[in-house]
Amino acid sequence: DREGDARGVPSSHLSACAQLYLAVVYKMESDPHLAARHLLQVFVDAPHLARRTLLPDLWAHVFLPHLLHLEVWLANESELVAGCGDADGRSSSRMKTLQRLYDDQMDSGTAQFAMYYKEWLKHGGDAPPAIPSVPLPSTPWSFDKWEKHSSSLRTSSINRNLYNAVFGTSFEQEDAKLPNEAEYVPDMDVQLDENSDSLKMEKPAHRNIGLQEKQSGIRKESTVPETAPTPRKSYSLRLLSCRGDVSRNVIDHPKVTKRGNVSVEKELDCCEVTVSLQRAVSIVSNSDSLTQCEYAVHEIATACSNLGGGPNLGTWMSCPSFIQGLLEVTFTSKDDAVLESAILIMGELVLRNEVNRQIVLNADPQLEIFLRLLALRSNGLFLKATAVLYLMKPRAKQMLSMDWMPLVLHILECGDEVQLVSSLKCYPKMAAFYFLDQLLTGFDIDRNVENAKQMIALGGLDLLMSRLEVGDARESRICISLLTSCVQADGSCRYYLSDHLKKEPLVQLLVGNEKKASAAALNLMSELTCLNRTSQMVEFLKELKSGGCLNTMQILLVYLQQAPPVQHPLAAVMLLQLDLLGDPLQYSVYRQEAIDAMMAALEHSSESVKVQEQCARALLLLAGRFSSSGEPIAEAWLLKRAGVDGSLSESFRRTEIFKNKGARAEEEKVVEERLKKLALVLVKTGNKRFLAALSNCISDGIPTLVRACLVTVAWMSSSLSPLHGCNTFQPLACSVLAAKLLDRLSYDRVMEERVLASLSLLNLVRHPECLEGLLPLKR
Repeated sequence: DREGDARGVPSSHLSACAQLYLAVVYKMESDPHLAARHLLQVFVDAPHLARRTLLPDLWAHVFLPHLLHLEVWLANESELVAGCGDADGRSSSRMKTLQRLYDDQMDSGTAQFAMYYKEWLKHGGDAPPAIPSVPLPSTPWSFDKWEKHSSSLRTSSINRNLYNAVFGTSFEQEDAKLPNEAEYVPDMDVQLDENSDSLKMEKPAHRNIGLQEKQSGIRKESTVPETAPTPRKSYSLRLLSCRGDVSRNVIDHPKVTKRGNVSVEKELDCCEVTVSLQRAVSIVSNSDSLTQCEYAVHEIATACSNLGGGPNLGTWMSCPSFIQGLLEVTFTSKDDAVLESAILIMGELVLRNEVNRQIVLNADPQLEIFLRLLALRSNGLFLKATAVLYLMKPRAKQMLSMDWMPLVLHILECGDEVQLVSSLKCYPKMAAFYFLDQLLTGFDIDRNVENAKQMIALGGLDLLMSRLEVGDARESRICISLLTSCVQADGSCRYYLSDHLKKEPLVQLLVGNEKKASAAALNLMSELTCLNRTSQMVEFLKELKSGGCLNTMQILLVYLQQAPPVQHPLAAVMLLQLDLLGDPLQYSVYRQEAIDAMMAALEHSSESVKVQEQCARALLLLAGRFSSSGEPIAEAWLLKRAGVDGSLSESFRRTEIFKNKGARAEEEKVVEERLKKLALVLVKTGNKRFLAALSNCISDGIPTLVRACLVTVAWMSSSLSPLHGCNTFQPLACSVLAAKLLDRLSYDRVMEERVLASLSLLNLVRHPECLEGLLPLKR
């Protein structure tokens, strides 16, 4: 019993779900005919559930065009009820009654048309069923004003223009007037194709569906000549598959004459505007005349702009065939006014419905239409198109063309002007940031690097630096993230940034509660210290320390105390390097706090893999040796000193070639002095605790942290060896580190670890006390 229920669920709902399941099964079995019949039965069994919950998109595409006169009726009745006020206190109940009548009639119409299509599938062209008639509901109350206003709508259960748009029937205008109460339903003749068992429908001509044009208060019916129309479809994109292939349609509609003309001397009322807009939507959806489609786009855009379009217009425009037609017009038209109108309509569509956004992206998968719009640099259309495209949030996979980068950089340069999409404010520069982020991070590593190098070659670094200087915190954070991506893709741009980037905006981002912005600023600071010339690195640190009117060290200290643990290693290392620019013999609270934070991070690093990774990076920053591309080469340098040349990394081989040996010797001297000063500070301030933290990480850390700790011990023992006049470090280091270093000499360890441990032990045993303590090594 369909009216019954099963455990609270209506039987009709269960039946509809079962029919939907059968439709899916038959589709999987490659029987589309039976699948379609079961799918239509879903709308027969439970039309309300099907159109609202189960298959709303299919209903909107197949059934709603037949029932739009009910939408118009509801909108107008609702306006009349609202306009009458609530003097008798019955306005709310009337609105509920209207909605109930609308739902009942919509469900009834849906079921009727579902049965119509099902019967047609069953009998084919031999006995075509009669087209259903879905009259307007009759309200239990009467409004004289509405009786006059809606009489024309009640003359037919099917909107003529809508029926024309859906079934492709061409109506010819005659001079006779349409009788007021005559119900007119066109007959349909169906004929079999002689060469096929299927039925065919001729291509909709739409020759006499003109747009209504309002000039000097006179309504003008525009028609297209019988000759071949100007094609609009010079566009070869693989657009929506859901738009009908005319060659596959199955009903052939001969021309049907329509008796009557509407008076051209009366002012267009609301109903006439609705009919006009329906006709405009139909033309964009179906016509191949570019001129006619351009005029229709103008009319729809005017309705969207001046009237907000209303809910009905939004429903009509959400049809996939209309969206495809609009995209084709946008791709083909050369009229700036038409393009602006099309952009406005697309913005309305995207804002109204997430489904519309997806339809547009699916219809233009490589965004060729928007590429064309963005290339229009002579006017402001590209900014409007940018705003609409930003609302659609395209992904990197849709931005494969190499033309994107120059266009996006142009938008970033000119995108300060606010653009209005409907009532929503959009900033093209924010759209440019989004597109750049997709281009630099949305692909695989190779393509990301390629795009970053293209941006650098086109002057993108200067644009980002200028935006960083004048933008707010959000813009600055995005700029810094993009600059960091460029640095990681092409390390050589570090030198340009370290020389030309203003340091004050970087420091300012460390202040406040913007955690992501602060982390991005700290990350870029640390990247810009990875220079292969120590003199250049020191110069950058000096500029950073001055920080304009800001106290950079105090800001870093406060940030270190408030930042999450994962940021402590980098913040501590940056603060320590700035402190080393002063006198290391004088006590410094910044130095003490930095080393304490570093030791705490090492001691608790086992609690988080991310903290261990950051600790490893921080230790390699302290080592201070980098290739020309910014990669750390301290380990490779130590291995070379130990005589291991075969394992040198390619980055080490690409280090800068000095013009003469004197310059190389001078650079090496500066590096050694800096490392010795740093080692003394670490031992004096950190003492045994720092070495113990390194020892624990050597035994318990992840491989990258273990290697970084071994590198740190190796360069510290080399800088503080007795040969350099230091005699206090070795006994302390030997008592703490000897056992862990000896353990690393085992043959089951990787060769690099054994070499680094051996090098450290060699530096330690140069002190007599250490030699006596390392008995296994002595033997």
